[in-house]
Amino acid sequence: MANAYEFANISEVPRMAITMGISTIMRSRQIILMAWGPAKAQAVKKAVEDEDSEIVPASFLQNHDNVSFVLDEAAASGLTRIKSPWLTGDCEWTPKNIKKAVVNMALQLGKTVLSLTNEDYNDNGLSDLLVEKGDAYEINLEVYYMLRDSITGWPGGKPNAVIPAHPERSEPYPKKCIIFSPHPDDDIISMGGTFQRLHDQGHEVHVAYQTSGNIAVTDEFVTRFLDFAVGFNEIAAINSDKPGQVLTEARAYIKGKKPGEVDSPTIRSLKGLIRRGEAKATCNYVGIDPNNVHFQNLPFYETGTIEKKPLGEEDVELTIQLLREVQPQQIFCAGDFADPHGTHLVCFNAVLKALQRIKADGDAWINDCWLWLYKGAWQEWDIEDIEMAIPMSPAQVLKKRFGIFIHQSQKDSVPFQGSDDREFWQRAEERNAATAKIYADLGLTHYAAMEAFVRWMY
Repeated sequence: MANAYEFANISEVPRMAITMGISTIMRSRQIILMAWGPAKAQAVKKAVEDEDSEIVPASFLQNHDNVSFVLDEAAASGLTRIKSPWLTGDCEWTPKNIKKAVVNMALQLGKTVLSLTNEDYNDNGLSDLLVEKGDAYEINLEVYYMLRDSITGWPGGKPNAVIPAHPERSEPYPKKCIIFSPHPDDDIISMGGTFQRLHDQGHEVHVAYQTSGNIAVTDEFVTRFLDFAVGFNEIAAINSDKPGQVLTEARAYIKGKKPGEVDSPTIRSLKGLIRRGEAKATCNYVGIDPNNVHFQNLPFYETGTIEKKPLGEEDVELTIQLLREVQPQQIFCAGDFADPHGTHLVCFNAVLKALQRIKADGDAWINDCWLWLYKGAWQEWDIEDIEMAIPMSPAQVLKKRFGIFIHQSQKDSVPFQGSDDREFWQRAEERNAATAKIYADLGLTHYAAMEAFVRWMY
């Protein structure tokens, strides 16, 4: 049951496995522990830095003479040397480190940034910062302005305004924007409020749905649409053998399908069609020009199973083709690499490789193109990393929720949603509200919700 979320259904989970006791492991001459992804950060921190405990068996590795931990940046993010480097020795006090240190201290003490004192800095290992920067009041102001300047209601830049600290450029205006959405609902789930605001503020917004998302559609939902199709055909009196043949074959396939069986190409096409229709309806809801909606159907995704193919040349070429066609000044891309099956990371790499190749080729427009990353349904950016925060009113939160509801195939029962059993709209609203509350706790205005972005230099 604990591992069922990693598989298509419970029957696919291995029922037996070979285990090894801790004492046997500890007799090894050499031990290498590998961990990657933000989900492992807390466990790695406990294993490396906390007292050894049976609750965290890996912590016993501290007692071994020849053990190495091989980690990626996300898995190591909870370690003191990464999270609070000023506590482990000399620290270069860059603006980013100052912001990180002061914000974390304020949240830990339950204080606003502007109310921190010299004593707070001394008691929390930040005396060196006081020595280098002076009085707490000046440092507090510097960090407060960093937080304040990240908040904007103009995600595409405010026209006819000179605001040096604004996250985005005022010119050009309006901008050509592309929102890359790994699945056909990530755009509205992850940045629905920003999506709508970009359109409402007059920018030319394009949406690129990178994959079909067909494996996340249940068979029951296909059956529902087949029933609709039958009724529609009867009403319209369409006299064609082909639609009827497709319906007959699809019904027969679903009826005889075994648990975990890979869908036929026809069923995958139908499921992709369902999600495409929902995506089109979402763009229509926001007001996007139908000509600005692009379905890439990147080939790496089309395996019919959870496991995908590696990113291929065709995936990158399709992305390059779209980018050169639109020539955007602003790109939004999924930066949430914690989705259970890695699609977001592959889609991000497709965009990144495409941008790097275009830049290497010397295309002039690429020099004025900024890349912003949003988080998906699983995580949010750490507050100290956020470079652009888009506030939302209660009405905008509700409008975003209705946009998510358009994706009916993903509502109520979503396959492959990881260990979080909440619906996507619930995750998004809680995450956006939590971001707004953290800003308020630090002494900024308390908005109903906020969507957060980080700029990626490529």
